[in-house]
Amino acid sequence: MGYQLELRHLKYFLAVAEDLHFRKAAERLFISQPGLSRQIRQMEEDLGITLFERHNRKVRLTKAGEYLQKELTRNLNNIDRIISYAKLINDGVNGELRLGYVGSAMQKLIPDLLLHFTRKHPNVTFSLNEMENKQQIHALLNEEIDIGFVRIERVPRGLNIHPLFEDTFSLVLPREHKLDEKNLQSISQLKDEPFILFNASYSESYYEKVMQIFDSAGFAPIVSHYTVNAASIFRLVENGFGISIIPTALKYGYNMEVKFVELKNIHQRTTLKVVWNTDNSNPALKDLINIIRDFSKTKKSK
Repeated sequence: MGYQLELRHLKYFLAVAEDLHFRKAAERLFISQPGLSRQIRQMEEDLGITLFERHNRKVRLTKAGEYLQKELTRNLNNIDRIISYAKLINDGVNGELRLGYVGSAMQKLIPDLLLHFTRKHPNVTFSLNEMENKQQIHALLNEEIDIGFVRIERVPRGLNIHPLFEDTFSLVLPREHKLDEKNLQSISQLKDEPFILFNASYSESYYEKVMQIFDSAGFAPIVSHYTVNAASIFRLVENGFGISIIPTALKYGYNMEVKFVELKNIHQRTTLKVVWNTDNSNPALKDLINIIRDFSKTKKSK
């Protein structure tokens, strides 16, 4: 190959592929637009691939360009991570783990798990990111995080999923609500009250599980608000906008004028699961997976 392809050329291509605009990409890269155009044209000629369709001022990726963008993004992330790991090892740190999680996992389970992990692996650092279920799946497929804590039933090919903790559901009621654990016989007693629910985008399978609770009680809920944030749910309940149903684990860590009534007598349960990319080469991930398997066995035996 006559043309010496370097890492910077791949980054030039990815910048244009992201912006689909040579001037904007050039400004972001701090190079001239003619220089960037020339580098991309030379890259196409030497590779023998047309990467962009150029129509007046519009730029679009070709099919080959779309494929190259996807694969380069994934593999350059791997290179960046490998270099990052090497720097950590040089500094006496054994690695880094990037975690995604839904809010209910952080109330108690993740802190307990990480404490358990750091006893055996004290020199691993963590990056924690609260994310919706779908965001985590996207981030895992692109190897932007190493492991996710989700409430979903199925994952795309290339990802592994493992159940970690089965949880009950709880009602969230204003502190002064007339119903409590002593006089609640069925949630059908609440059929005329407005409900505040997690949006289906939070997790379609989780949303369907909540709908099954209403189906079993024989009524369709009056839904006043949807949200993907637990704190928003609690604040709305606190201020009289409705009531809610949540995973019981979410009740920890909040101090609001609401009360929780655990629905122990219904058969529906929600399972928190861990998910990771089978192609992830992070050396610390295998250690975490082993700890998680042991940890989940301990949870089930209690």
